[in-house]
Amino acid sequence: MVNVRILNYDIIGPMIGPSDGVAETPRRFHNREMTNVTFIRDRWSLCSFSRLYLHKKNTDKQPYSKLPGVSLLKPLKGVDSNLLSNLETFFELDYPKYEILLCVQDDDDPAINVCKRLLGKYPNVDARLFVGGKKVGINPKINNLMPGYAVAKYDLVWICDSGIRVKQDTLTDMASQMTERVGLVHGLPYVADRQGFAATLEQVYFGTSHPRSYISANVTGFKCVTGMSCLMRKDVLDQAGGLIAFAQYIAEDYFMAKAIADRGWKFAMASQVALQNSGSCSVAQFQSRMIRWAKLRINMLPGTICEPIAECFVASLLIGWAAHHVFNWDIMVFFLCHCLAWFISDYIQLQGIQGGPLAFSKLDYAVAWFIRESMAIQIFLSALWDPTVRWRTGRYRLHCGGTAEEILDV
Repeated sequence: MVNVRILNYDIIGPMIGPSDGVAETPRRFHNREMTNVTFIRDRWSLCSFSRLYLHKKNTDKQPYSKLPGVSLLKPLKGVDSNLLSNLETFFELDYPKYEILLCVQDDDDPAINVCKRLLGKYPNVDARLFVGGKKVGINPKINNLMPGYAVAKYDLVWICDSGIRVKQDTLTDMASQMTERVGLVHGLPYVADRQGFAATLEQVYFGTSHPRSYISANVTGFKCVTGMSCLMRKDVLDQAGGLIAFAQYIAEDYFMAKAIADRGWKFAMASQVALQNSGSCSVAQFQSRMIRWAKLRINMLPGTICEPIAECFVASLLIGWAAHHVFNWDIMVFFLCHCLAWFISDYIQLQGIQGGPLAFSKLDYAVAWFIRESMAIQIFLSALWDPTVRWRTGRYRLHCGGTAEEILDV
């Protein structure tokens, strides 16, 4: 069994690095002095990676006609203003051989009409609709996908959330990354340009704090994946028991990735981002989502308790205290300078992940960045308060290790 640490970013969110703590040594003065040097080096390395790797055209790709067949599994529940346009991008993919398996849980779900509309508009696309799902565990996403997974005819399965939109060559980019020893290809989560402050807040988070950990982990060899858009080898999943083996978990993609890694397969990150484009967006929804992720991290990964020290304001205070202790520097001056450096490097990283001009002003960025950083500790403390989560239409009590039980209303 391969000993790896895996983090799921659709559910899990940011990670703590390989060393959760370092014992004090006689070289403590040198170590503290090097903290800022390391910070600057690492932050600018991330900015460079974002600009050089993401959105880059893959020149060393497989011939178009030899690309492997892909079964797209699309879990759907409910309708928002962007669902039709998001789904339509999958019907317009430029890919030689793929099928679309649309999965809807309830017979009266309005998403069924959206699916039928697209099936009628694109009769030449190999697409089918499955309604009803199959109850195999507490995870509603797995239950919904079971009928589609059972009939998937290709060796690669692409599980992609309903709120994702793609470019015509997105699947080509992902499939080209699926080389001989790669068992899973994932995309860095990001957010499409939308109107409103809540959309800006989301975009700032997924362009700064989130990829800071996500990219670092992938560059340094940690297995960090997202469940928003994930291409996997079906035979490897079947060896692990198929989708049903992960129905007892809320964070099913974390355990699917772990199962693939445990069997010796490598992971690859697509050069295109997984572009979230939900039609519903508010600050309250964003906050609720972040709290849910934090709750899952706390119950699955004990090291999460150290997570607040990786946030800008807390880290700046701690490093400022160290600088004051070693060099007698003013703590508040150091704190402000450190936060400013963090703020600027985040903006440069955000531009690299965007791959083009941002849809909001620098002032909007500054306000959203400050609010996001200010919310971090409150979100973490809220997650500690209550071990239950609401996801989709259910309420669940989390247990250590990642399992959960559904709480039924009496």
